[in-house]
Amino acid sequence: MAWETVLFTLAEGVATLTLNRPDKLNALNDQLHLDIADALGKVETNPAIRALIITGAGRGFCSGADLSERLGRQGGTNEALDRHYHPRVHRLRGLKKPVIAAVNGPAAGAGMSLALACDIVIAAHSATFIQAFTRIALIPDAGSTFFLPRLIGTARAKGLTLLAEPLGATQAEAWGLIWKAVPDDELMTEATALARKLARGPTLALGLTKAAIDASLESDLDSQLALERDFQQAASNSQDFREGVTAFLEKRPARFIGE
Repeated sequence: MAWETVLFTLAEGVATLTLNRPDKLNALNDQLHLDIADALGKVETNPAIRALIITGAGRGFCSGADLSERLGRQGGTNEALDRHYHPRVHRLRGLKKPVIAAVNGPAAGAGMSLALACDIVIAAHSATFIQAFTRIALIPDAGSTFFLPRLIGTARAKGLTLLAEPLGATQAEAWGLIWKAVPDDELMTEATALARKLARGPTLALGLTKAAIDASLESDLDSQLALERDFQQAASNSQDFREGVTAFLEKRPARFIGE
């Protein structure tokens, strides 16, 4: 299936979703939101897809909201957040498959939020992250005020958001904002290798692990222990668990099927 503003490929269990408005630094307009949502639906429902990469076409990952659509639109900012941004954040965090952001250039505003909503972020050395909202008299949105303090602490989160200064990929890695910064020409090779490794893994257990870690951010110890018990029971009932144990006992690599 072809979309107007995204490219979508599938190989070896890995779907790659490329934001494809390079002339606009992949700024998020209504059509791009709709195409992302449609593509995520395909990822959710296709069992052959066991990992997802999100990246950008051209020289940028995503420059945030397309401001040419923001001023004067009916419903304003709140309508756009409720209709597009918030559902997308929930879908990415709730996806029962690993999601990798391969940040190939500037990730600004809601584009940075999009990257942070993914499970693992790999960035090219030339990539930058910027919370540009205060430059246009807005506050950070699309999940940034949730993700940033939890990833890098309140002091750095306030510095990034109030000053709206760019953060390089290497510094972002040092701060723990992202998983890894890599040379530009190695970005997609690294992201694809990592995604393929995850796609060969125990998909159910990976999805439950994602959900458990996310739940811990708002949980107390007793609640989290109970959640781990319930999730572990679900994982231990899977075919992949039986295969994993059998492979361990037979001293061979496990051949997981994602069930």
